[in-house]
Amino acid sequence: MKDFFKYTLATMTGVILTSVIVFFISAAVFISLISFADDQDVEVKDGSVLQMNLNYPIFDRTPKNTTPMILGDMVNPVGLNEILESIHKAEKDDRIEGIFLNISNVAAGSATITEIRDALKEFKDSGKFIYAYSELYSQKAYYLATVADKVFLNPIGMVDFKGLNAQIMFYKNLLEKTDIEVQILRPDGNKYKSAVEPFFMEKMSEANREQTGKYITAIWETYLDEISVARGLSKDQLNEFADNLTGMDAKRALDAKLVDELAYLDQVYDAIDEATGKEKDGKITAIKLAKYRNAEFDDDEPFAKEKIAVIYATGNIVDGDADENTIGSVNFAKAIRKARLDDKIKAVVLRVNSPGGSVMASDVILREMRLLKEEKPVIASYGDVAASGGYYISCFADKIVAMPNTITGSIGVFGMFPNFEGLLKEKIGITTDNVSTNENAGFPNAFRPLNAFEEAELKRNVTDTYFNFTSLVAEGRGMEREAVDAIGQGRVWAGTDAIEIGLIDEFGGLERAIEIAAEEAGLENYRLRTLPDIKDPIEQFMEFITGEQTKNALKSTMGPYYQYLESLKSIEEMKGIQARLPYEIHID
Repeated sequence: MKDFFKYTLATMTGVILTSVIVFFISAAVFISLISFADDQDVEVKDGSVLQMNLNYPIFDRTPKNTTPMILGDMVNPVGLNEILESIHKAEKDDRIEGIFLNISNVAAGSATITEIRDALKEFKDSGKFIYAYSELYSQKAYYLATVADKVFLNPIGMVDFKGLNAQIMFYKNLLEKTDIEVQILRPDGNKYKSAVEPFFMEKMSEANREQTGKYITAIWETYLDEISVARGLSKDQLNEFADNLTGMDAKRALDAKLVDELAYLDQVYDAIDEATGKEKDGKITAIKLAKYRNAEFDDDEPFAKEKIAVIYATGNIVDGDADENTIGSVNFAKAIRKARLDDKIKAVVLRVNSPGGSVMASDVILREMRLLKEEKPVIASYGDVAASGGYYISCFADKIVAMPNTITGSIGVFGMFPNFEGLLKEKIGITTDNVSTNENAGFPNAFRPLNAFEEAELKRNVTDTYFNFTSLVAEGRGMEREAVDAIGQGRVWAGTDAIEIGLIDEFGGLERAIEIAAEEAGLENYRLRTLPDIKDPIEQFMEFITGEQTKNALKSTMGPYYQYLESLKSIEEMKGIQARLPYEIHID
């Protein structure tokens, strides 16, 4: 019997070890195949159209190849940096006759879509055509599609054109039912810093309703301005169509001139073949964006030794280390130092797409940004969101460039301290007790309410932090602190208003920011260097199999409700004083 167990255990151990070895060998082979496929020469046939779907989350830069995106019709998601680069390349590429936008739900923020739309306008100005088609245009997809020479819609499709709506979830009643108390601390006057409102209110405060209405109206106006010109319709007409949900019916959308033609995909293919001079055969000569980004194109530009660094600040700002979609104080400060100490990097663009986060981490990063600015030109480029901590880390830039529909500002701070005493005692039957050597040794304590002294100390801390925040912005922007306070107090602004009050300097996207950086550094010929460095495919693969599968499964299962789970998770991760947007903003 002893031998039986010995051999059985040895066999099981061998099977497990073999499985692990086979798994890692398979993973290595799989990743090698991905890299090999990515390195292959891409053939672009004469008379081709560049096909852009964009129905995936668009990040500021393209991640390195990862496994889940190469199966079936899925492709490795192309980031904004390479989307813009590919559009400009296609503009000069004689093999590309036009662009085919086959889009339905563009998963990107308004500012990102506007940057892509502006690049497409330049492409169209070169004399090449753009056709757009969808069975169902989301509002953002339609905004992008209106840049096209022809907008096609499936005969039984729809255009979801209805105006913008910002919705917030409130947790007050849930907390009361579970006997959880959230103790809120805000500096006096920070009435717009409404991140804390969902925890003690059932609806928006008047201040929050005011600021939200103002910035979503400003973003909507940028939509209307562009669509009005593109479609030859007045803004009053467009608002009437939105109010009446005219786009919900394909025939009404056509009659209202929201679209040019009702057609099935095969008919759109025929139209594209006609535009390219190709014989109609039921298919088009197309190359997808994910492949075209790797296509060789000789633009006769000489090799440049000098570089401009683009440092991507994407996601929440947190203490310590983090991944590519989070701004960690440790690895991000390291990336800034790398740019400062590299003699070949002559200027830096800080690309911010962040709602903010930890004040401590923001201050660590700002210190490195100030040291960098002493040696090289620094231009800040704002994406969809650059607010609170996102504004904090960039306020000393030589110039701040943003889109008209960028969300920014939110200069303010808050603190939240949960008290679980009621939940434990009343709902679960657990009590706590403690012994201390000093009066405040147990501070903070999540199992009792704050006492008067603790609350006063924390209030002083958040008030001092806010004063420091506004003082830094005033110094960085060349303003009086009182003036910053007047437009601060946690208030969120759209880019169109931010430029009027001095929070940003110029409208433009990432490419415009790079142009300014080159001008400031006196560079005519340069290369781009992106930071922080992206993890290699093997590291990403391991993260995928350990965490991303679960995350993607939850996203797929929960659909649009996953955003609320993410909001709760971000609350759980908050430590110390926070400088972040008033809530998770989802504008539809």
